[in-house]
Amino acid sequence: MPVRLGFIGTGGIAGHHLRTLAQLPDAQLAAFCDAVPGKAQAVAATYGGKAYDSFRQMFDSEGLDAVYICLPPFAHGEPELEAVRRGLPMFIEKPVATSAALADRILGAIEDQGLISAVGYHWRYMDLTAKAKERLEGQPVGFALGSWTGGMPGVAWWRVLDQSGGQIVEQTTHIFDLARYLLGEVTRVHAAARTGLMQGVENYSVHDASITNLTFASGAIASITSACMLATGGQVGLDLYLKDQVLRLDHRNLSVEKTSGKEVFYLGNNPTLDEDAAFLRAVQSGDPSGIRCPYAEAVKTLKLTLAATESASQGRVIDL
Repeated sequence: MPVRLGFIGTGGIAGHHLRTLAQLPDAQLAAFCDAVPGKAQAVAATYGGKAYDSFRQMFDSEGLDAVYICLPPFAHGEPELEAVRRGLPMFIEKPVATSAALADRILGAIEDQGLISAVGYHWRYMDLTAKAKERLEGQPVGFALGSWTGGMPGVAWWRVLDQSGGQIVEQTTHIFDLARYLLGEVTRVHAAARTGLMQGVENYSVHDASITNLTFASGAIASITSACMLATGGQVGLDLYLKDQVLRLDHRNLSVEKTSGKEVFYLGNNPTLDEDAAFLRAVQSGDPSGIRCPYAEAVKTLKLTLAATESASQGRVIDL
């Protein structure tokens, strides 16, 4: 049966999901809510359904089966808790909060109600990531080098630390989550950061660049670089170094380098489409096993990125 979906937040990332959900026959795009006047109406005009400026009114008026929450980091909290009160499964875009305390509160409510949840860490759904995970099975990794470097996103809240959490929490979180997914849990975090290069940007309080060193329970180590001050030369991905091979993974391809030669694999799926389809199947069946990042996993990644940001700000090692 079709799944009646509501959206809280209709910005850029919501539009990305709407375009993929429109390709899935079991997705019924029923209602849209946004605090910015006119935005929900514009989306409703494109996809059908009704527009609201209050998510509570949307919940009261629509018989929804599930809800997508696509909000800036600082706006999370009450929408999730209200959805839990209504017994609604949730797909939430990352990061799930700007504080561990709020994320734990939401997680406790989700688990108390036994609700299905999913979070938008789409790198986990890339066929290239699955191939890398298969190649790493039983093979110890020596170290990994990751990065999310480039220019500063244009939305005003992104450059305010209290609203976005900073680049590590809001953007490089994908690479931290990918490292956790492939290498396991982190036990120690040590980061350094710099500022001072973006003085012409109004209301700017995030780091210009940072380097975070991680120690994993497995013994592997990693270094992840973030930067939002670049006009050119950006890079996004994760390289994994083993004794006999190197795996280089980004959002387009996976290269496997050995002494015998180099193999290159190209992305063969739409990971956002696959994560949306997995969420719909879970809501229909009640079986969440196909969801690769439930809320509990996203909270672990949030706590890691918050620790990295704290370490960079305070200049100290943090044990997790």
